[in-house]
Amino acid sequence: MLRGSKVGLRARHEDDIPVLQAELYDDVVNTARADGRPWRPIPPSTTDGKFVVDPTDEENLPFSVVDLESGELVGAATLWGLDTHNRFAHIGLGLLPSARGKGYGTDVVAVLCHYGFVVRGLHRLQIETLPDNIGMLRSAERNGFVREGLLRSAAWVMGEFMDEVILGLLAEEWKQGAKG
Repeated sequence: MLRGSKVGLRARHEDDIPVLQAELYDDVVNTARADGRPWRPIPPSTTDGKFVVDPTDEENLPFSVVDLESGELVGAATLWGLDTHNRFAHIGLGLLPSARGKGYGTDVVAVLCHYGFVVRGLHRLQIETLPDNIGMLRSAERNGFVREGLLRSAAWVMGEFMDEVILGLLAEEWKQGAKG
């Protein structure tokens, strides 16, 4: 398990899947805001659901997020789109509604940065989020991510196009922030 100050990132357990699906995926608005694909009804027992792990997939590395104190499942996190040639990946996370606003997001981003830069030897991490996702923007910026751009009308969300904010962090910037 990877450990932060509040959360641990561990392998996805089978009994995590129905909780993550019910709390995150089955919330159609949340899924529309977090995923570039349209929501579709997927039964929790399926073998191809959003939270089912494919152990052969080297480009998408999913974690379950647990509270270190209680061991309780509080969300999901992913290092996705891993490009080993360019040493680059994206960060994604989703917290259960009961876990939001407690500082978990900032800690999850910090742990994913450690994993990406130290364990995987990546050079760059990137986050894409909607401009009104204040929690994600704060979590990213508290970890040293810099707003690099805005993709105008790039995301189709519940019947309207929305902008996407692009944030990036380079390994050397992260190392400097960790020292200072």
